[in-house]
Amino acid sequence: MTTDAPAGLDISSGATLPPLALDIDGTLTTPEHTIDPRVFRVLPEWPAPVVLATGKSFPYPIALCHFAGIPERVIAENGGVVCVDERVRIEGDAERVAAAVDAFRERGGELGWGDADTVNRWRETEVAARVTADEALLREIAEEFDLTFLDTGYAYHLTDPAVTKGRGLREAASILDRDPGAFVAVGDSMNDASTFAVAGESYALANADEVARDAADVTVDAGFMDGTMTVLAELIERADA
Repeated sequence: MTTDAPAGLDISSGATLPPLALDIDGTLTTPEHTIDPRVFRVLPEWPAPVVLATGKSFPYPIALCHFAGIPERVIAENGGVVCVDERVRIEGDAERVAAAVDAFRERGGELGWGDADTVNRWRETEVAARVTADEALLREIAEEFDLTFLDTGYAYHLTDPAVTKGRGLREAASILDRDPGAFVAVGDSMNDASTFAVAGESYALANADEVARDAADVTVDAGFMDGTMTVLAELIERADA
């Protein structure tokens, strides 16, 4: 896909548009990792359900929905928490993750976020470590405790293997009474690969890692929110055709 990223979107035609499953970091952000201001204009105007699917802890996507003025439809913690239309589902073996963190620290590992650790303070099902943490030790701990190790490019995650964003999307689609295959997914990291496998159409952005690129139907030439805008513009153009 080589369409230039539009400054805005014209979705006033009334055309039928698909529901979206959108990652946040690297997808709705700028290259400086801040939320792109276009999010607050585009997402409230999208006429179909928008589900935010992220590796961040539960409060972060909920807050984004609140400030963007869209319904609270989120998949957080890489699928560990799903909240759609006031229904909340929490899955994953949090006790096993906590034991793994204890073992990591006992062997000299540090998660790297400082004393406040706002990255994990409200996390319910997994743990995230800064990418400066001891990757080899984290991988060793993950294998020992039968956990999945994820490198999203923004953090390292240890999570229950049964928990994925894709499984979360199936749950969200069920609550919304939608076919998960009706969703269009956009993302940039290996944790988006499971979402791509469930959605009917998937796009990796130019800043995506190799796992996401291989899993996606299409890789977009533009990155970050520019790439997401390109995808949305293509969906509108197709619907209007």
